[in-house]
Amino acid sequence: MNIIDLRSDTVTRPTPDMLQYMFQVPVGDDVFEEDPTINALEIKTATLFGMEAGLFCPSGTMTNQIAIKAQTEPLTEVICDYTAHIYQYEGGGIAFNSAASVYLLHGERGKITPEMVKGAIRPDNIHYPISKLVSIENTSNKGGGTFYTLPEIAGIAAVCQENKLSLHLDGARVFNALTAANELPKAYGQYFNSISVCLSKGLGAPVGSVLVGSKDLIRKARRIRKALGGGMRQAGFLAAAGIYALDHHVARLAQDHACARLLRDTLEKCAYVESVLPVETNIVIFTLAPKVETRVFLQKLKEQGILALDFGPRQIRFVTHLDFTETMAEKTCQVLKNISL
Repeated sequence: MNIIDLRSDTVTRPTPDMLQYMFQVPVGDDVFEEDPTINALEIKTATLFGMEAGLFCPSGTMTNQIAIKAQTEPLTEVICDYTAHIYQYEGGGIAFNSAASVYLLHGERGKITPEMVKGAIRPDNIHYPISKLVSIENTSNKGGGTFYTLPEIAGIAAVCQENKLSLHLDGARVFNALTAANELPKAYGQYFNSISVCLSKGLGAPVGSVLVGSKDLIRKARRIRKALGGGMRQAGFLAAAGIYALDHHVARLAQDHACARLLRDTLEKCAYVESVLPVETNIVIFTLAPKVETRVFLQKLKEQGILALDFGPRQIRFVTHLDFTETMAEKTCQVLKNISL
């Protein structure tokens, strides 16, 4: 039985053409900044987003945590939504790596507003940590793939600039957001001090994220990466996958969004589904009816060769991706229609 894996877009595997490209590139020692393919990926990604420099890292968690550490100090505070990946899913890294506090906002499906940010900024008082960094996530994982529009980003950036705060973007699925909004990456560079660009989700690279920002920020970030054990040697083979992904796998993200909408349309008609969150990109989150057990539902799917993720009380998450074809989408919809609970 061929497995249909909807647990995450991190399950994608390199395509044959990507693999062929990976193993024909020149490599060197990246700690010495001598790997030409890594250097090319860093320049390419920074240029795409209108930034000065980039830093290739093994994961989005590392790029996020480096960005936070580079722009905070102990006794300072990071402002973000309570669902944010940097808070929920990075192992308490803000406390562990940066000794910074976190001010959690309760936005709408993972999205915070300029007014909320303004209200979270601490007064100059020794009883409080110093507000230092705002972080937003595009797209929002827990929010079901919601994304910030450019006007929304501009509003938050204006509050940050007025109050001398840095602004970081956790761009875990930033190209999904750009595709849905029909925007160019360069439009983001004017608003953010740092952007984490993930290559290993919808873009299909096996490993890696790139942190982009000013030359000064990336110089500091490179030192932090080394201290965290992220200095790699002949990693150009991995960086090549990122270059290939940026060149060949961005335009096709619209297909993933279309498949997600197809799943949504089917789920909305299923009696065992209580509700489905609005679908904006490639994430589908739905809540099962009260009498349906999550464990039983997931097992029924697994018996039909479909894997999904338990995402909270009676909540299930599907994520469409490069390895989820239209044929697989049709089969999944058929299973969802016929499942007996």
